[in-house]
Amino acid sequence: MDIGIQERLNEFIRRKGLRRTTQRDIIAKAAFSKDEHFTAEELFERARKLDSETSRATVYRTLSLLVEADLLREIDLGDNQTTYDPNFLEKPSHNHLVCIDCGRVVEFEDSHLDLLNDCVTRRLGFKPVRQTIKIEANCEQLRLKGRCPNLIATRLTGKRLRRRR
Repeated sequence: MDIGIQERLNEFIRRKGLRRTTQRDIIAKAAFSKDEHFTAEELFERARKLDSETSRATVYRTLSLLVEADLLREIDLGDNQTTYDPNFLEKPSHNHLVCIDCGRVVEFEDSHLDLLNDCVTRRLGFKPVRQTIKIEANCEQLRLKGRCPNLIATRLTGKRLRRRR
């Protein structure tokens, strides 16, 4: 885990009058161990690999702290569950493309979107603070080739597929 994240978390915990615990450190380490989105349940599984004593309740409480500390962002990827994004600290205006066939999530940035966001919000009398755009799309590989390695991998790992609307 990046030292800057640990320092920000320690400072936030100190300001809140809480104490630093080994369990919180393990959960934070698990949250930032990979550069990908995760659910609370996935974080619980990661943390349990680091320390089998980690409780689900502590994971949920620590997730709330990490979001409140502005270290994680809750995002909606359309799968009817809260997903957490550890990547926005480095890329605050990144967006998400979600394949409704295989569930793959692709992060992207585009300066044109940033400019459009700025123009629209200012024209309407607002000051932009953050943006999130989620585009749902069909898998090109599935459409063109009739099969998608991402869909196969998703099914093999037992991950739940996003529901089609």
